[in-house]
Amino acid sequence: MLWRFKARLSYWLARKLFHRPWCVRQPRIWRWMEGQFARMANLGDTRAQSFYGHILAFRGQGLGAKEEGVRLLRLAALSGDGKAAYQVGVFCLAGTLSKNPDAAEAARWWTMAVKAGHPLAANKLSALYLQGGPGLQADPALARHYQS
Repeated sequence: MLWRFKARLSYWLARKLFHRPWCVRQPRIWRWMEGQFARMANLGDTRAQSFYGHILAFRGQGLGAKEEGVRLLRLAALSGDGKAAYQVGVFCLAGTLSKNPDAAEAARWWTMAVKAGHPLAANKLSALYLQGGPGLQADPALARHYQS
């Protein structure tokens, strides 16, 4: 119980320090902050998984960090985070070195993002269903549905 409170308090402080540019530039402070983000994400906090997943996916050093970021984003998306679901859909459509682009999977994630209220997901789904993609046939009726 006490360790969870300490983890939440440390995470809160790290999020506050994240908005201070001088803290982010200090290697020791940044490593501590990253540890707090990782700890809360590993405890299953959806917002922390989404936040740290975005950091790792876009700013992580190396392929392993980027893959961990996408994994955390998937977990957050499965817990109902619309922003994470949208971003996982973008990664699915782009593909990686180990996985080919998959428009059907991107559509599945963007549908989750639309249900969670993400504003851009409907636009992406409409364009995807209008043009089709790898593994997904064009469907003008669904395109019109998501366009409206």
